[in-house]
Amino acid sequence: MVSPQEDIQLAPLPHRAKQVKRGRNLIFLKDVAALGLSAFGGPQAHLAMMLRLLVDKRRYLTAAELLELTALCQILPGPTSTQTITAIGFRLGGPNLAYLTLLVWMLPAVCIMTCAGLTISYLDKEQVARLVQYVQPVAVGFVAYSAYKIAEKVIHTKTSVALMVIAAMLVYRFQVPWLMPILLLAGGLLTTFRYRKLPQETKVPLRIEWPNFLLWLGVFVGAAVLGQYTQWLPVRLFENFYRNGSLVFGGGQVLAPLFYTEFVEFKHYLSPEEFLSGLGMVQALPGPNFSFASYIGALAMRREGSGLDGQLLGALVGAVGIFMPGTLLIFFLIRFWDQLKRYRVIKASLEGINAVSAGLVCAATFLLYHPLPDHPINLALIAATFLLLLWEKVPSYLIVGAALVAGLIW
Repeated sequence: MVSPQEDIQLAPLPHRAKQVKRGRNLIFLKDVAALGLSAFGGPQAHLAMMLRLLVDKRRYLTAAELLELTALCQILPGPTSTQTITAIGFRLGGPNLAYLTLLVWMLPAVCIMTCAGLTISYLDKEQVARLVQYVQPVAVGFVAYSAYKIAEKVIHTKTSVALMVIAAMLVYRFQVPWLMPILLLAGGLLTTFRYRKLPQETKVPLRIEWPNFLLWLGVFVGAAVLGQYTQWLPVRLFENFYRNGSLVFGGGQVLAPLFYTEFVEFKHYLSPEEFLSGLGMVQALPGPNFSFASYIGALAMRREGSGLDGQLLGALVGAVGIFMPGTLLIFFLIRFWDQLKRYRVIKASLEGINAVSAGLVCAATFLLYHPLPDHPINLALIAATFLLLLWEKVPSYLIVGAALVAGLIW
């Protein structure tokens, strides 16, 4: 039997535990904010910074656990870095902390890209052309470098080479939005049949919780239906971004050709010059490259003539639409990942998905080059950007910053 004095001493313990947990969560969110303001360089650089801060310094999880979560997110469509850091928040504090993690991580880049879209909207074409004349070829250099790095990482077999080349040729020849997700799914299905070459692991029964998947599917279908029949542009934009966020594998580099085909070539929401300008700027920012959607959303809403409020709504729709599907899918899959990762079919499909993704980025390099003026300085800037990134000692934001300054001076 516990005495009153012992009861007084024991009673605060649950409260103290909650305070400790709340304090840890706040520290974690502060660390996420630090990453959101300093994590330049795309998913590979993001992973290195997460290892240094979240694993080595804070010990929120082990290096093996972080790499495992990254592998899980690579299986899913959507932004790998964003899903990874959101999954860490989910493991530490459940859905509430995960949503806060997502918000803190994406907010800096989304706000900056929204401001960039608004700024370009209120400049005349001559001012924009002068400001970004050197940013555009630099952006193509970034895409070319991304194509090289992705191919270097994922192309290891003759099948992968064939899938990459076929995907690049088809996307370059037929610039329609629906072709790319079909190629990604087809590539994954094709290499699935090679699963017998992978080592077999002991399987355990899957216990699947469906609510987040059903929510993702419900929003996907509902947005598609509303997007088909409504005339209100924000709804159609949400459907566009949600669909792309649900079907893109390979991160922000693969997102660029999808966006260019749909919003520039097909729907003409913005010009090739505006697209390349935004693409160059997002490369210079920390955080997720998927924040590019807020830039496109802000520019797309110019068609409605709804002014600043409408463009801010477009930026919000872009951000929510592009980040929401990946978040719902990681919430769904993380609950049974330990069982699913033992299946060889899942591992085998990644070979084809990654190979097609590399092909999409290769095609994007040439598609994005075409709108540029045929001038030797553009070729020189593309080559210089590629070589500087290959050297890996010059931060991307310095390259884009120098291009912007050059545009102001000359």
